[in-house]
Amino acid sequence: MHNGFIRIDDEKMSKSLGNFFTIREVLAQYRADEIRYFMLNSHYRSPLNYSTETLDNARASLNRLYTALRGLPEADAPPDSDQECRFRTAMDDDFNTPEAIAVLFELVREVNRLRKDEGLKAAAVPGALLKRLANLLGLLERDAESWFRGDDMADNGLSDTAIEALVQKRREARAGRDWAASDRIRDELKAQGVVLEDAGGTTSWRRG
Repeated sequence: MHNGFIRIDDEKMSKSLGNFFTIREVLAQYRADEIRYFMLNSHYRSPLNYSTETLDNARASLNRLYTALRGLPEADAPPDSDQECRFRTAMDDDFNTPEAIAVLFELVREVNRLRKDEGLKAAAVPGALLKRLANLLGLLERDAESWFRGDDMADNGLSDTAIEALVQKRREARAGRDWAASDRIRDELKAQGVVLEDAGGTTSWRRG
């Protein structure tokens, strides 16, 4: 199987140009799943343009996929759905992974709509299909909470226990309407690469 050349910021990768990277160097900054998504988001015979922006976009896209699955109960994926048919058609068309990924994001929109309009149980059905199809590409193989905790990262910084303790202190500060303390804890966590998300009266966190 042939594949397109890798370009660095729209230039040919070359040691003489000083824009040469090894996979170990890239893995020091990005997770393996993020690199996989980056590669799948282009057709295998098309040139790959490597840049921090494209890797950051891959990270954001995976976060969006995992966010759709977050908190969903177990469910059975619907058999022979239109989305699965189009996903398989795309893959049968010379491994058209960008088109297959577009189907995944259609499912994300459906999950989010059902989550809002009908609740988690209804959203779990397309969520199960989203996970099953993504797994065929080697994506979304982790539990959503594990992904956002960054369990697969080489250096996790603060431990989960330390983060949970700070989140609890922030809850207490918010309950006491001590907004300055609440903001200070949020900023402290952000400086450590931890993002807090307040929704529905609860606070979740992820390593950003």
